Amino acid sequence: MTRTIGVLIFPEFQILDASGPIAAFEIAARYVPGAYDIRVVAYEPGPVASSSGLQVVAAPLSDEPLDTLVIAGGEGTRRPAICGRTLDWVRRTFHSARRTASVCSGAYILAEAGLLDGRRATTHWQRCPDFARRYPKVRLEPDRIFVRDGDVWSSAGITAGIDLSLALIAEDLGEDVARSVAQQLVVYHRRPGGQSQFSALLELGGQGGRFADLLDWMRERLAEPLNVERLADQAAMSPRHFARAFTAETGMTPAKAVERLRLETARERVESSAEPIDRVAAATGFGDPERMRRAFLRAFGQPPQALRRAARA
Repeated sequence: MTRTIGVLIFPEFQILDASGPIAAFEIAARYVPGAYDIRVVAYEPGPVASSSGLQVVAAPLSDEPLDTLVIAGGEGTRRPAICGRTLDWVRRTFHSARRTASVCSGAYILAEAGLLDGRRATTHWQRCPDFARRYPKVRLEPDRIFVRDGDVWSSAGITAGIDLSLALIAEDLGEDVARSVAQQLVVYHRRPGGQSQFSALLELGGQGGRFADLLDWMRERLAEPLNVERLADQAAMSPRHFARAFTAETGMTPAKAVERLRLETARERVESSAEPIDRVAAATGFGDPERMRRAFLRAFGQPPQALRRAARA
């Protein structure tokens, strides 16, 4: 059985958003000959320039059935290149294809077409605040590397398209083939530490910025109460002004930042030591193991014990 994969590109698309999935499916077809037929398509066929200037030759949009639609992201998602005819084609293909996936800011195209309303989805961490404002009907999960909601998949920034593609390959051809593809690509079959991009959010959102010193102060006091009032006092600001400024600077609320710092620290301790889970929960401010377990399930999709077993393996 040959599955037709359509990769939608447009002017100023991100080259790796398209080439990563293409490479993954192409290598999978080496292990299972005939498994995939890969087609790159665009509203204006022919050479399509990526944001780097490199060009990819695309076929015209067609109503020929696809098994899987993969929508690339990139700066072009903000441009008029994503015209109404492209969105109409995406809507038609969405309803006829077995599944649809977006890479990075490709989620904007699905959301603009109204296809993510009421669904869980993710996108690049840097785009999440803007995406949430523009598409409030989407249940955005900014922490995740990729999200599956039924037959709709979305992934975080750029290389996460490879993670998503490996998951699609595993669904089609089995975990052994997906693992072999990952080995050929020299990437993780499953990224360690769970499916989360929030570490990059914290480091890139706060490092060297207005609240870098405060984030370091918070990391040293995770076991203590860290409410908005205390954080605002440390930052020498009123609680209301602090909450607004912090969210604008880092892309997350103070409460969310505290939880993510606690999760990051707890995950590192869980994976790198044999420290009892209840002690980790107490030391990182969760208070009790059950509260930490629920937070791990929300962020990583796995409880602490599962992450520890995976790290040891």
